[in-house]
Amino acid sequence: ARVEPKCCPVCGEPNGCAMAAGADDASSCWCAAVEIPAGALASCPDEALGRACICQRCAAALRPQQQQ
Repeated sequence: ARVEPKCCPVCGEPNGCAMAAGADDASSCWCAAVEIPAGALASCPDEALGRACICQRCAAALRPQQQQ
């Protein structure tokens, strides 16, 4: 399957990746300010690793829930 850098490999929706949109600096991307959970990588197809970012919604959904 073809990997689309601007789409989340988990849900297929736009991922909002600044680098895929042509930004020169990775720190301008939303992901620079959040911690992507290690489990999120397990949800990505192997061919998408390092080629397409997951989106904010999937990153949040895959983050371990904090105990209250």
